[in-house]
Amino acid sequence: MNRRFTYSLYLVTAFAVTLFFSSCKGRGEELRKSRIKSDGPIAEGTGINLKYTDSGKVTTHLKAARMLNYANAGFPYQEFPDGVEVTFTDEEGKESIITSEYAVRYEETALIDLQKNVKLFTSDSATLNASQLYWDQANNWIFTDQPYRLVTADGSSNDGDLFDSNKDFTNFVSLNNVSKQYVQEESSEQ
Repeated sequence: MNRRFTYSLYLVTAFAVTLFFSSCKGRGEELRKSRIKSDGPIAEGTGINLKYTDSGKVTTHLKAARMLNYANAGFPYQEFPDGVEVTFTDEEGKESIITSEYAVRYEETALIDLQKNVKLFTSDSATLNASQLYWDQANNWIFTDQPYRLVTADGSSNDGDLFDSNKDFTNFVSLNNVSKQYVQEESSEQ
């Protein structure tokens, strides 16, 4: 009778262990994610110097003192708590530069949120200053719903509360703005 009890105990133990391991099947990814601190970055970097290329040509050059990577977040992002400097190079080799004291890049939307003392210097000498500016990388579009100031190469200026434009400032919308434009007169002599 003792053997029968021992044999039954082995069967029950084997059955329980089998149930335990089969219930864990497919949960390796969940277990791995649970070990990652969800409230902290998955990686940190200093002295960041990233170059993005298209067809072998550098199109964007990002420099930052520090980057925190939150790829483990529900909506993955990279944070640049000490600011960024980004240089954009167009097809003709002309460069535009944008700087800010803080930035966040959202991976899934390719949207960059630039904050605190944002300055954009275009290749044709236009300057845009704002407290916050969004850059849509996929559509090469910039916008803000915060006050801004745009000064063009000829000294014309535009101050407003909302700005929505393509990267070249050739198509933009402004709200509640005050502008000073310089117009060159044509000579009427024949």
